[in-house]
Amino acid sequence: MTTKLFSELGISPELLKAIDKLGFEQASPIQAEAIPVLLQGRDVVGQSQTGSGKTVAFGVPAVEKVDPHQRAVQVLILCPTRELAVQVSEEIHKLALFKRGIHVLPIYGGQSYERQFFGLKQGAQIVIGTPGRVMDHMRRGTLRLDAVRMVILDEADVMLDMGFREDIELILQAVPAERQTVFFAATMPRPILELIQKYARQPQSVRIEQKTLTVPTVEQVYYEVDRRFKIELLTRLIDIHDLKLGIIFCNTKRMVDDLVDHLNAQGYSADRLHGDMSQGMRDRVMNKFRKSGLEFLVATDVAARGIDVNDVQVVFNYDLPYDVEDYVHRIGRTGRAGRSGRAISFVAGREMFQIQHIERYTRVRIQRGRPPTLDQVEEARASTFLDKLRTTLQSGEFKRQDHVIERLLEEGFTSTDIGSALIHQLQSADSAASAKAPREEERARPERPPFREARDDRYEQRPDRQPRRRDDQPPRQNFSVDRPPEPRRPAPAPRVALQTAAPPAAPPPPLAAKPTPPLTPPPAAKPRRELVARPPRIQERREIVEPEHVQSPKHSRRTPDEQTRLYMNIGAEMGVAPGDVVGAILGETGLPAKVVGTVDIRERHLFVDVASEHANSIIAKLNRTRIKNQKLKVKPA
Repeated sequence: MTTKLFSELGISPELLKAIDKLGFEQASPIQAEAIPVLLQGRDVVGQSQTGSGKTVAFGVPAVEKVDPHQRAVQVLILCPTRELAVQVSEEIHKLALFKRGIHVLPIYGGQSYERQFFGLKQGAQIVIGTPGRVMDHMRRGTLRLDAVRMVILDEADVMLDMGFREDIELILQAVPAERQTVFFAATMPRPILELIQKYARQPQSVRIEQKTLTVPTVEQVYYEVDRRFKIELLTRLIDIHDLKLGIIFCNTKRMVDDLVDHLNAQGYSADRLHGDMSQGMRDRVMNKFRKSGLEFLVATDVAARGIDVNDVQVVFNYDLPYDVEDYVHRIGRTGRAGRSGRAISFVAGREMFQIQHIERYTRVRIQRGRPPTLDQVEEARASTFLDKLRTTLQSGEFKRQDHVIERLLEEGFTSTDIGSALIHQLQSADSAASAKAPREEERARPERPPFREARDDRYEQRPDRQPRRRDDQPPRQNFSVDRPPEPRRPAPAPRVALQTAAPPAAPPPPLAAKPTPPLTPPPAAKPRRELVARPPRIQERREIVEPEHVQSPKHSRRTPDEQTRLYMNIGAEMGVAPGDVVGAILGETGLPAKVVGTVDIRERHLFVDVASEHANSIIAKLNRTRIKNQKLKVKPA
């Protein structure tokens, strides 16, 4: 495919000026193919890998087609997540920098309604939003779509996976039939093709043929490591490659929080990004990460889309994703715009089959890495220090200390000893400041075998240490000898001595005053088993299993009209609490907490009320996750 310059694509001088300011000169393949077709007004179906420049491919025609004198929504761009909506909005703002009178507005959940109301009232011509919030504004009457000329679905495959199909169809039915419809996605599954056939008019297919689904500039490697030693391997790899900016993906919010705490405790600069955080907190973390104020961003798959930071050196799959498509989008955060990058995955046990599945899907061979030893890490640190020292000497930008060196030489010290002592002092100070170097006692002890290659050594017996026998253990204290025995409670009555049922009128006597039953049954008639209330001990156990906020199965309730009741195949028998259910929904979908209503936990299943507009999205996401190590099955109740 021949390369083209942006000046050859028929773009206006204002757009060329904005593109030149962004530093682009040559169009990427998807941009060179899609922009001329979109400028002609035809419907387009674009398929290209993540990070190939799809945003500019549809952003340039969108800005070109807007009439700045008409104060109405003319271009509608739908995105699956709020992060991607913000990213697309920022790119469109940059492209429209020299086009006067064009207003771009992002609308998404978690942002103030007042700001969005004000922007729509001011006459924003380009609206970028998530399907849920766009539908919300349509119901309120604050977003009118009768003047829309172009509808763009970015990452359309992801929106369908998240359960937004009904919302997308309602939005497409609400816009004028004469609009231009554009679909962009990394993959084209059957639901996408059905949607294209239904709503696009003789679309032009723009597909960048490629042998792989991943960027070729990204080096992909995996390490086989036990779950207990993932953190140790992570820190070794960071040190040996001298990584300064990276993203670490985990599957759960709890793992994200734990890993951030571990990294910060060891001196690395890290912060978190997951669904439990408010939009303001997420924006602050992302701004700090973009400005290199953080070394590592630890995130769930909520952040796998929409992170557009150019200089990300590495992406760590601390946990392998549940879906192979999520793997493609994760590693697409590095190696963007032709830059090189590195994708490192940690594999534990049977996850090797998942690596093979990813290789078949991406048609790329993922290399297996050998975990670095402590000696290799120390050597890498020394090489990094030597490079910095060499750079300082070559630049000459340092204050000379000849008089100090001469005094030491006069005292009889050699020049090599002086240099070695200075380097030792610098390295010690650097280790104390960063707190990344291992402690002295950790270096002195033999290296433990944390990885699969060294597992066979763990059973070797050390000659200087004999295994402890049971006889060597200190004897347990015999409390029956050290202190007087407690008075024993009276033994319960044998089953053969059950009382005969008392007449209904007479209440049973209290337990304290109850006489000791006879050891033999009365000879008159066969006694009937008396129904006795459960003792308090069993009642307490029942209170633990069924807390007060969990509704009893015997009682029915009514789901509010604006909510939908969902069924899940987990219950109190598995130790599930309402917080586990709410956390899973918010963590997997990125939705605010107000979308979740009552959580009704039964013994082996539960019901949860969720906002009806997000029900399909929640079902699609939760059917791929687990709670309490139990694979979820979610469906409408």
